Amino acid sequence: MPSPAFAGPLRLGVNIDHVATIRNARGGDYPDPLRAALMAEGAGADGITAHLREDRRHIRDGDIETLAAQLTVPLNFEMAATPEMQAIALRHRPHAVCIVPERREERTTEGGLDVAGDEARLADYIAPLREAGCRVSLFIGHEPRQIYSAARIGAAVVELHTGHYCDLHAEGRLAERDAELAALADGARHAHALGLEVHAGHGLSFDTVRPVAAFPEVVELNIGHFLISEAIFIGLPAAIARMRREMIDARKPGAP
Repeated sequence: MPSPAFAGPLRLGVNIDHVATIRNARGGDYPDPLRAALMAEGAGADGITAHLREDRRHIRDGDIETLAAQLTVPLNFEMAATPEMQAIALRHRPHAVCIVPERREERTTEGGLDVAGDEARLADYIAPLREAGCRVSLFIGHEPRQIYSAARIGAAVVELHTGHYCDLHAEGRLAERDAELAALADGARHAHALGLEVHAGHGLSFDTVRPVAAFPEVVELNIGHFLISEAIFIGLPAAIARMRREMIDARKPGAP
């Protein structure tokens, strides 16, 4: 049985996808995602996340190669559950692979992976990744059946999708936001009780991070689009430093 949850240290993973989005808008070589990743590392990021999409709309294969070769913090490789992505992950053997749902027409990841509806295939899919030494994370919603399925197929980690909570906050739908936050908290507790490591991410900002950071079961937040956006105005190290302060303050005794 896992030990009781406690609000200990909380890691920050910085997603650098949208540095590549800006680069690709002009088709050149700058801004360089590796430079952003190394800057984030120097500013105190505990890890770097990069999502190699099937359509290569932001991160490219070469980015993964240079990140894997030059980072000194863990690389979290986000990917769809396809044979091509599995082969790339097995070639580079990043610290972690996070399996996400992916549709070509979506602007960003819209929901969690349906692990419960695809257990057998996903169990077979992640087995070689686990054998290669990659920590397998599944990006899912907070529904108990998805969490139970993730545990059954042998995932080490679940990352809870916080996007809906953030959308409700932005739309001012506060009662629904609070209900979604409570469901996320329940999901974190369920996952921890099953022995899964609990991460969370998607859409988090200075305005929304504290309630999620306060979940004692969560040990890592992965944040990207907001940090890269804020970096335009205050710089990436300053954006990371402030996010870190928000996360630390959320774990102080008596924090609101």
